[in-house]
Amino acid sequence: MNEQRKDILGMLAEGKITAEEAEQLIAALERDQSPPASSIGTRPKGRAKYLRLMVDTIDENGEPGRINVRVPLQLLRAGVQLTALIPPQALTAANAKLDKSGVPFDLTQLKPEHLEALVDHLDELTMEVDQPDAQVRVFCE
Repeated sequence: MNEQRKDILGMLAEGKITAEEAEQLIAALERDQSPPASSIGTRPKGRAKYLRLMVDTIDENGEPGRINVRVPLQLLRAGVQLTALIPPQALTAANAKLDKSGVPFDLTQLKPEHLEALVDHLDELTMEVDQPDAQVRVFCE
């Protein structure tokens, strides 16, 4: 048994957290544990730490341009988990504003397991853009 799991069980025994909270913490620990790497140079599934967006372009003067954005997935995971704290009335109002703005997105359907499924399946995605000499790559690392 690892040290973090012992700490969680200790907090449960001391009455600092509920059994449900302990269960959630242990489940989070299990999700974060890395499976053994299957081959060298391959990212193990579920262990990505960053979502990366890279855009390579050539401007009208023939000069190369690059955009490189790296977002910690832990930030996204925390944000998704925080949606559980938003009151239902606020979610309804936010969904109405999003829909009015032309964004048909239901915040009530945003769940941590959905983000993990996306991360697991987003090994690398290349998109076409309007410019023939531009490339957009989205991937996890």
